[in-house]
Amino acid sequence: MLHICLFEPEIPQNTGNIARTCAATGAVLHLVHPLGFDISEKAVRHAGLDYWSEVTIKEYSSVSEFLKIHNDDELFFMSTKGRTVFSDQEYPKDKDVYLIFGKESRGIEEEVLLSYPNRVLRIPMVKDTRSLNLSNSVAIAAYDYYRKMDYESFNLKGELHRHKWEDS
Repeated sequence: MLHICLFEPEIPQNTGNIARTCAATGAVLHLVHPLGFDISEKAVRHAGLDYWSEVTIKEYSSVSEFLKIHNDDELFFMSTKGRTVFSDQEYPKDKDVYLIFGKESRGIEEEVLLSYPNRVLRIPMVKDTRSLNLSNSVAIAAYDYYRKMDYESFNLKGELHRHKWEDS
């Protein structure tokens, strides 16, 4: 199973988009405080996140609490500072995998990255590009993970509403 973890997310729209990606893929969403916004039922309803209830969400009081609890898990840190291209990473098929993303303004603290030197992954970009949007990065990395898992349990064929596809 895939777990998406956000360390101290700051922008509610990004987290909403990421929650939708988690709902569409069945990934668990881990939110590490402090958050830069309110995720109360009223706030979520006001933002129109009607799929929020379809996401399994786990919360942690701090990065250190998350790392202590998940120290023995398969943790992979997404960062512009990574030395390994994310698409080159192979994931275990028999264990839960955690893709971890940092806050929008600063990413993941370098002290954390130094503790996991072979688990820091990068989405390549052209020179002088600072970073991608957080929700885009999560979607890219999550779907790469699921592609490597052969989209197990995903619906792979769409249906037209008013017409039928011709078999070819």
